[in-house]
Amino acid sequence: MEFSIRISALKPSAIREILKIPNDPDLISFAAGNPAPDSFPVDEMKAIAAKIFDTSAASALQYGVSEGYTPLRDITKKRMTEKHGIMSENDDLIITSGGQQAIEMTAKIFLNEGDAVICEEPAFVGALNALRSYGARLVGVPVDDDGMDVAVLEEKLKTEKNVKLIYTIPTFQNPTGTTMSLERRRKVLELAEKYDVMVLEDSPYFELRFRGESVPTIKSMDKNGRVIFSGSYSKILSPGIRIGFACASKEIISKLTVAKQVSDVHTNLFFQMLAAEYLTNCDIDAHIAKICDMYRIKADKMLECMEKKFSPKVKFTRPEGGLFISCTMPDGFDGAELASRAKAAKVTVVPGVAFATDDTKVYPTFRLNFSLPSLDEIERGIDRLAKVVNEYVG
Repeated sequence: MEFSIRISALKPSAIREILKIPNDPDLISFAAGNPAPDSFPVDEMKAIAAKIFDTSAASALQYGVSEGYTPLRDITKKRMTEKHGIMSENDDLIITSGGQQAIEMTAKIFLNEGDAVICEEPAFVGALNALRSYGARLVGVPVDDDGMDVAVLEEKLKTEKNVKLIYTIPTFQNPTGTTMSLERRRKVLELAEKYDVMVLEDSPYFELRFRGESVPTIKSMDKNGRVIFSGSYSKILSPGIRIGFACASKEIISKLTVAKQVSDVHTNLFFQMLAAEYLTNCDIDAHIAKICDMYRIKADKMLECMEKKFSPKVKFTRPEGGLFISCTMPDGFDGAELASRAKAAKVTVVPGVAFATDDTKVYPTFRLNFSLPSLDEIERGIDRLAKVVNEYVG
């Protein structure tokens, strides 16, 4: 059987493969990117679901429009405009099947075979694979505690041919957990204007801030329709409902709509209706505040345990929000080897190579998730992991 070049060149997501590990009650997972089940507003969603089936079952179970359920689009536009300053009068919004679809469709409408996309290094594996699937050349720019290195970014924009997109997760980046400074956000937008490229701002975590001051989105500073903002309800309602959205210029949204029509026609209408009802009649901001409190406690617990038990040779990020902490061993050590040893000790992590634009190299990094495990699991899991890490790095 002969498959297309496009799909044959893709590898399975390392994270998805790790999650296929048979259920073992003694296994502690720091590998997932899942929200905590305790963060799901189950009681409210249960009541809303019953109401929808009692009053609007025919509509909920019917086809919908590709742009999205109008009440959900309207309330999302209002929230993004009034709370986050993201949308202008020249912008529009489309509801997508998760934030992942917004990324994949952006690649579909902008990229030709061989075009370059400048990505943070490391970057979200789902985005990297979506970009690869359209034949993009991935050009990495290193990330530090203040985000993408804008000096390297400009050098790449000067020297690389056919650059179409800059891809970034500026707030609570996946996998590092870091946040791009306001100065660098402005510089990214300035460089995008200067070199005539688009910016794909991927922000599934930006409302999950549990310490520090909020930083304006790049999209909120966009005056010329240069930025596509990809958002999601996965981390603040639930990932299983598969509801994301993209904010961009009206011209871009019209192209994304066509792309969606040939992809999945429309996002699950029942869950769009459920989300719209929740956002209209429940206090989403109070709900997000509870999630942030929960994640602050978990992140602090993980950091405290790592400070006590990890070798000082291992450095790790200190996120102000989101779901992740990234760990860096000394040069020469391999995150994939560490992940293999950790798995044998009944704790899973994601090796840094999973987030690399060039997955043929060795990376001394690995990612931890603190949102899913319980406090007890965090303590026991870091104890196991520390023994593995300290034995490996010496």
